[in-house]
Amino acid sequence: MTAPSIDAVRLLGRLRELGAIGRNGEGRLTRLAASDSERDGRNRLVSWLEAAGLEIAVDRIGNIFGIWAEDTADRPPLMLGSHIDTVINAGIYDGCYGVLAGLEVIETLKSSGFVPVRPIVVVAFTNEEGVRYTPDMMGSLVYAGGLDVETALATVGTDGSVLGDELRRIGYAGDREPGFLKPCAYMELHIEQGPVLEREGVAIGAVENLQGISWQKVSVEGDANHAGTTPISMRRDAGYAAARVITFLRDRAKASNTPTVATVGCMAFEPNAINVIPSRVTFTVDLRDPDEERLKQEEAALADFLKMLSGEEGVAISVERLARFEPVTFDAGIVAGIEAAARARGLSWRRMTSGAGHDAQMIARMAPAAMIFVPSKGGISHNPKEFTGDDELVAGANVLLDVVRKLVGGE
Repeated sequence: MTAPSIDAVRLLGRLRELGAIGRNGEGRLTRLAASDSERDGRNRLVSWLEAAGLEIAVDRIGNIFGIWAEDTADRPPLMLGSHIDTVINAGIYDGCYGVLAGLEVIETLKSSGFVPVRPIVVVAFTNEEGVRYTPDMMGSLVYAGGLDVETALATVGTDGSVLGDELRRIGYAGDREPGFLKPCAYMELHIEQGPVLEREGVAIGAVENLQGISWQKVSVEGDANHAGTTPISMRRDAGYAAARVITFLRDRAKASNTPTVATVGCMAFEPNAINVIPSRVTFTVDLRDPDEERLKQEEAALADFLKMLSGEEGVAISVERLARFEPVTFDAGIVAGIEAAARARGLSWRRMTSGAGHDAQMIARMAPAAMIFVPSKGGISHNPKEFTGDDELVAGANVLLDVVRKLVGGE
């Protein structure tokens, strides 16, 4: 018997329709969490969930659920999903693909007469990107019990707004307690956001683990002084000290034979004048590694370097922890199922590590989880140039469909 396939026209059409919501006059796409544009995207998603005959539920952190339960509501559901909020000036695939593919899988199964032995739920988690409110992956973190819902709702955004107030304003402050559905498993289909699959000509990534993430803010205090009259040997130059940290991190990662990566993504100088030696520099450090012990080693190496640097340059250095997530190992059985489904569809596949954070890493705290990746052209994401070909999108959705059929009592 030939396995069913998703409706490609419907999936791709919805992906582009959702991708048109939140564009400004210049065509730039931005749907920040709990904003007016994200409200419009949520409304469109809910209209599709309702048209599919799904029960709609919204929890207190604003996560949206479309539930297909039939006569199996007493059994733990299989959960599929991702997010629909975006970064500033975004592409159309990140997160949205996983949500809409999850809906498409349910609709395909329903129309084929398939009867699941447990509920299937598609979810759109709140504030995955963390652009307007921090931390990122907030909705799934709260759902998995890693962050108190009241604390999350009280979060103040970059624009001074309060998340709980904004969810009420846009009509998505739900009444369900986060975690009200305890999934038997969770799957997330996503674009890779990296270059590996495209570079190797592979269609499907069976994601077996996800890197640990360490975010820190470093502040360096020196002395402002005249750029022309102060000898180099007499300077307490916070800018130079910060530059040494950047080169230390880069050189250490480059010399290592491990997958450790290090990034300084934000930096601010004071007084920020061309002819004044910087008195203060603040910058962020993003360390990632799929192995917890190696990640701890990198954190310790940075701490040792900062202590040495402070003494050598006569500057004061302080560090603030911004976020810390341990590496995640996904469920081996589901990962093997992804490989089997790709093989059965005649698609090439490979096991891989996710370098980015995803909602799946949070839900893995409460249920077996795994991810499917499809190629990203040029490895580009969080950018209008983000692109995955239609055939690749459809192939990933069909693999998700096949794995879901197995997990909910298929063939």
